Amino acid sequence: MRYVVLGASAAGVNGVRQLRKRCPEAEIVLVSKDQEIYSRCILHHLIGNLRTREQLCFAEADFAERYRVDWRKGVACTGVDTGKKEVALSDGTTVSYDKLLIATGSHTFLPPVKGLREAKRVYGFRDMEETEAIMEAAKDAKHIVIMGGGLTGLDAATGFIHMGRSVELVELADRLLVKQLDERAASVYQKALEAKGVKLHLGCALEEVRCGGDGRVVSLALSDGGEIPCDLLVVTAGVRSNVEFLEGSGLELDSYGLVIDPQGRTNVADVYGAGDVTGRSPIWPAAVKQGMVAADNMAGIEAGMEDFFASKSTMNFLDIPTMSLGVPEKPDDTYEEIVEDTGDQYRKVIHKGGKIYGAILQGDLAYGGVLTQLIARKIDVSRVKKPLFSIDYSDFFHTGDNFEFYYEVT
Repeated sequence: MRYVVLGASAAGVNGVRQLRKRCPEAEIVLVSKDQEIYSRCILHHLIGNLRTREQLCFAEADFAERYRVDWRKGVACTGVDTGKKEVALSDGTTVSYDKLLIATGSHTFLPPVKGLREAKRVYGFRDMEETEAIMEAAKDAKHIVIMGGGLTGLDAATGFIHMGRSVELVELADRLLVKQLDERAASVYQKALEAKGVKLHLGCALEEVRCGGDGRVVSLALSDGGEIPCDLLVVTAGVRSNVEFLEGSGLELDSYGLVIDPQGRTNVADVYGAGDVTGRSPIWPAAVKQGMVAADNMAGIEAGMEDFFASKSTMNFLDIPTMSLGVPEKPDDTYEEIVEDTGDQYRKVIHKGGKIYGAILQGDLAYGGVLTQLIARKIDVSRVKKPLFSIDYSDFFHTGDNFEFYYEVT
């Protein structure tokens, strides 16, 4: 049996580990554009000189040898022939497979802003190559601007702060982290960033990138009529799944990316997908579990993702720990909120009909584990006659003979 895995990040690497665990004698081929394994979630630590390249690696130093993997480094997959069951690589070679795992991740998408795609010294922030280019350009940059105030945008901002550089950030929404936080929680990060010298342009769109005679960006025109100087622009506002090479393969794609079921299966037999290439749950834990679930099913062991709660973000920008679960704000007036706000600690839960649909914790995250289970398992909390923030595992879970917790509806 030959398994081929495309991509050496969270989903691909953990897929390889699981395949080797399940299939000790199988042949495993790993294909990756990257020459090394590293965590994309902490690339800003490299910019801020908080970690070395080696410290970004989340795999064992002897990964290839330990898992007996034929690792084809520095080559990209250019096409998949599902009829012949082989993949074409950028070095001109092909690799046949019995079963294939596609875990090629995502890439920066430059929005259709006038001048953006033509300008020099404009970079995405998704991989090592882009990060190294940013670090080189930052050496002589005097006006660094970040486009996008989501998680990756704040990663970049804190990286530059640790580098000791001034930075401006442009965000279309009226606050930072609009997908993860409400106005109260986001304001804490906004004030902390401004205290570190970051100038925020919120509720503002980038309308034009203006360049000098050498093609380098020199300024940005904003939707509020303003213009700010810029000689290094980092774009974090757009992401697309890496599925271009799958066109014509017969694999089902949609506006998000590769379509998979809860077992990681695609619409084509013996082809599986996991991680950011699906475009549906772009967080590290989801990619890890998707890779493992796909690997189990490739090995003939039934597994699924139904029990996994993917809408979870944990962040700690500027030493302010925050967790977001589910929806950050009420979808409509039929939902209710419970809020505790002491100033240093903020907790909010969004609920309806006894079920919790979202929560935000900022300051102390100790209650995060309980909330995650309550949301993911759709547990009815209305039958517990105690304050919501006093609920613990003993209210819902029992201990089995094997000392593991299980949930029992009563």
